[in-house]
Amino acid sequence: MNAPEILAGVTMERLSEVLRAHAAPPYRAKQIWKWIHEKYVIDPHGMSDLPEPLRGILAAEFLAPSLTVDARIAAPDVEKLRLKLHDGEFIEMALLPARDRLTFCLSTQVGCPVRCRFCASGAFGLKRNLRRGEMLEEFLTGIAAAGRRPDNLVFMGIGEGLMNFGELAPTLAALTGDFGFSPRRITVSTSGFVPGMREFAKLRREYTLAVSLHAPDDATRAKLIPDDCRYPIAEVLAAADLCRSENGRDYTLEYTLISGINDAPEQAEALGKLAYAHHAKVNLIPYNATTGEFRRPAERRLREFEERVGATGARVTRRVERGGGSDAACGQLRIKALNGKV
Repeated sequence: MNAPEILAGVTMERLSEVLRAHAAPPYRAKQIWKWIHEKYVIDPHGMSDLPEPLRGILAAEFLAPSLTVDARIAAPDVEKLRLKLHDGEFIEMALLPARDRLTFCLSTQVGCPVRCRFCASGAFGLKRNLRRGEMLEEFLTGIAAAGRRPDNLVFMGIGEGLMNFGELAPTLAALTGDFGFSPRRITVSTSGFVPGMREFAKLRREYTLAVSLHAPDDATRAKLIPDDCRYPIAEVLAAADLCRSENGRDYTLEYTLISGINDAPEQAEALGKLAYAHHAKVNLIPYNATTGEFRRPAERRLREFEERVGATGARVTRRVERGGGSDAACGQLRIKALNGKV
């Protein structure tokens, strides 16, 4: 049985087809399109210049909206939204304000198949992929919550987006085409899923790639990422290099620092040499505890690691930490919902 269509992801062709089937004037399609793509309204009952019968037709033909904000947790530097989907599943998104910009962090799947051992997102495995319309509705829901469009989008929430490439690629196309978002302001994160990275390269668009490396060698990486979804570092970097050659954008190596696992001085030097050799940037992320198995390194250790990476000539930054007291790690709000706690 086909899943019901989501209005937030409707194409103009499909919208026109539905209106013709109901003998509605063709110009109504442009009105509805404007509500969605310029006024960011997805509930037909809020489209005030449409006649009531037409609003009812849209509500009957499409899921509109297809999700609701189930929980909203705010800190001075981050706001997290837990979104309940039409089938009762949950995802998360985050609104990340800075002095001169606003970034939305979006999810691509319900759960995650990679199941990195330190990450809450994959704690219950993969439930299903998000559809194009659901990801676009995430974007629109964020606009409603923030009261404005974001300046940047990062697909770094729940899920491995490149394992949902069939839905992610048209989502990116809609964001840059229908919503007029610059591809240079969109970042897609991957755990190093090589087949998806090769497909991503074929898009030849100026999206930024972020690769969650987390270790400079395969033995250490095997302690953090299960075998089923892990590729050798050499293959991951080769695929990332391919992306850069096709889209002209430097990529970032994301590196979550975990005490006693990947924070040794020699690992910092190895990481820096890898990044320098591949013209990649390094983004260091101090671990935000989600389980009792792993710990965050001490502050001094973090500083020393960053200095060692920089000493190799590699470009290195340390991620600004946000929302430490608000279930900030990706997936924590979803876990609470699944456990019936919030």
